[in-house]
Amino acid sequence: MRIGMMADAYKPHVSGITNVIALSKRFLEKAGYEVYVFTFGGGDYQDDEPNIVRTRGMPLVDTGLYFSARHSSEAQKILRKMDIIHVHHPFTSGQLAIRYCRAQGIPLVFTNHTRYDLYAHAYLPMVPEALGDAFVRAYLPSFCKSCDLVIAPSPGLQEVLINLGVEAQIDVIPNGVDIKPFQSMEQPIPRQELGFKEDDVILTYMGRIGPEKNLPFLLRSFAGIAKTYENAALLVIGDGAERENLEDRVRVMGISDRVHFTGMIPYPELPAYMGVADAFVTASVSEVHPLSVIEALASGLPVVGIQSPGVGDTVEDGVTGFLAPEEDLAVFTAKLSRIVTDRDMREKMSQQAKEAAKIYSIENTTQIMIDRYQKLYLEYTGRKRGFFHRITQPFRRNKS
Repeated sequence: MRIGMMADAYKPHVSGITNVIALSKRFLEKAGYEVYVFTFGGGDYQDDEPNIVRTRGMPLVDTGLYFSARHSSEAQKILRKMDIIHVHHPFTSGQLAIRYCRAQGIPLVFTNHTRYDLYAHAYLPMVPEALGDAFVRAYLPSFCKSCDLVIAPSPGLQEVLINLGVEAQIDVIPNGVDIKPFQSMEQPIPRQELGFKEDDVILTYMGRIGPEKNLPFLLRSFAGIAKTYENAALLVIGDGAERENLEDRVRVMGISDRVHFTGMIPYPELPAYMGVADAFVTASVSEVHPLSVIEALASGLPVVGIQSPGVGDTVEDGVTGFLAPEEDLAVFTAKLSRIVTDRDMREKMSQQAKEAAKIYSIENTTQIMIDRYQKLYLEYTGRKRGFFHRITQPFRRNKS
């Protein structure tokens, strides 16, 4: 079976969606499937994996992203040979999937990875925010209706899509994570290299440093903790547009000696950085299926987060971590305090976190997707055989 992944962006762009596609591709190929990625680029990036089909696009300012209203003729030829098309971005790639593949009778799968209702202005920057939100609410139900299978990575996002008016059937299938490197990590980064002491309780955040991640809220909470507990430390793993602003905030707060920003870390090195921490913290309410949270659980880190779709679906309050109401700084800080001060509780939650992460293993989720792909493929080939039987039946009768 040939599976085509369609995405507006892929490597070298760094994002959770890129990681999901790359990991899914690798494990589907390991299972014997032929997987292609159809995306856009500038023509100067050399792929280190097979079957990446790039159409040259127009660069979008300095984002590292590219746009094109069509795929190249060569890409279109390959697209039409696919048995399944899996769309990972609904706007450009979604419309091109419908244009090129619907008439060919190729089944379409769509995974909704993002809270487009919250970030319409990010995806439609030239449109006023209110109009962008109205567009998303009009567009997503229509697009989902054109797909044969709609996937939400979490129950919370499934509910969000329903509230947006999506009437198509929505299956909840988590994005898979390769949890083995995080569960078997034996050599964490030495604490001294990060400026921390051996008896520090290290809280870590890992992810993009962008405005949607609510990191100023997290810093305000940690500043309160740092003033009370001398052994509390914060490790911020990642990079993004807001990093310089956050580093300035840390200096103004007077906690520079308690916070370390690593910048971008190559993905294979992340388990060693997660392994140095005692707990994971996030104040984001925009996650739909937080891969960093799952990787934290696999690393045995209790998670302190906000009760919201995605994080609230992944963390069990009081079992694998703590959840606080949205924008309730006092409660969030109280939860952080418990994590910092109660070592026995952290150790108990650590074991429960590792166990909870197993359901998100890429081996498990890949098999679920294979089952869905095969079912769709058989349904479509059955329809084609049925159509062929109907149009040829008069000729068979005449011949007899």
